[in-house]
Amino acid sequence: MSKVVGAMVLGTCLLLVARTAAAHVVGLSRGVYAVRGAEVMAEVTFARGELRALVPGIDADGDGALSDAELTGGMTALQAAVVDGLTVSGDGQACPGTVTRARLTEEDGAVVAATYACPAAPQAVTLKMPMIAALAYGHRHLGLVGRGGAGDAELSDVVLHQGAPEATVTLGGVGEASESPGYSVGEYFKLGVEHILIGTDHLVFLLGLVLIGGRLRSLIAVITAFTLGHSVSLAMATLQVWSPGGAIVEPAIALSIAYVGIENFFAKDAAGRWKITLPFGFIHGFGFAGVLADLGLPADAVVPALLLFNIGVEAGQLMVLAVILPVLLWLGRQEWFRRARGVWWISGAVVAAGLYWFIERVFFGG
Repeated sequence: MSKVVGAMVLGTCLLLVARTAAAHVVGLSRGVYAVRGAEVMAEVTFARGELRALVPGIDADGDGALSDAELTGGMTALQAAVVDGLTVSGDGQACPGTVTRARLTEEDGAVVAATYACPAAPQAVTLKMPMIAALAYGHRHLGLVGRGGAGDAELSDVVLHQGAPEATVTLGGVGEASESPGYSVGEYFKLGVEHILIGTDHLVFLLGLVLIGGRLRSLIAVITAFTLGHSVSLAMATLQVWSPGGAIVEPAIALSIAYVGIENFFAKDAAGRWKITLPFGFIHGFGFAGVLADLGLPADAVVPALLLFNIGVEAGQLMVLAVILPVLLWLGRQEWFRRARGVWWISGAVVAAGLYWFIERVFFGG
């Protein structure tokens, strides 16, 4: 009986992962830093869920949603967590920041505005974001810095993340700013690895694919077909050939997860399964493309960066499979696991996770 419970717990863990994890989109925040004389006017936009996690107590009524009234009433907390957690320096000298307002935006966003007062009009602005360590792993902050405002096409782009939480932009004349690169081409391999490792829905899909086992040749064919499918769609979307959009792609990815889990109740092994993983991989590739679009690609090296990101995704998949497959092989040899129909329990959890994500993405914009 205890081993039956063990199988049930394993399946339940999948449900908990699905419930607590976000969609596979990389956590992003955006900021506009407009230098006006000796002041830097900042507007930082977060997803509301990330802001709730960053600022404990901002959701005063605990209903899992933010209101404008809660933001207004939480200005002290926003000052401590956001404004003090994102420091600005002008020409090497600290520019103390003060929160000025906070408001909700469309599409699940929340904006925190602040004014950073420098000792003198700066020629170089440095952003440092220690609070990024408190955000979800892999979070990226995309910033625009320069003299002017959000509509100024000549603002410089900066990208901050846990590996590089600081960036400096040298300002030119009014309406001008120096170019500031986001990622080097070589970093896109690491970004691809990171993305698949935090992409819970993709990982659940991979688990569902290999869960029923089979000959090594069949498993290789399944993974290869998935790779080919998402490589083609990732390239198509990134090179702007065609992309169906997140409102279609994200629910479709969720349904592909549920389908694979259901098929596990009827399929004996992975033989011939490559025929479904090829089109499903095509769908998942558009999901990867959405992340890559948010991260951006270097204009002078689009193809190498795209290739490295895709190779990184594959490397991440292989890392995960190197852990999952031996565990599944061991479980398959255990009499208690077979008697308890462990594969069915886990497949049921895969189905439930896929249906949960589908409902969340269709009806709640998750």
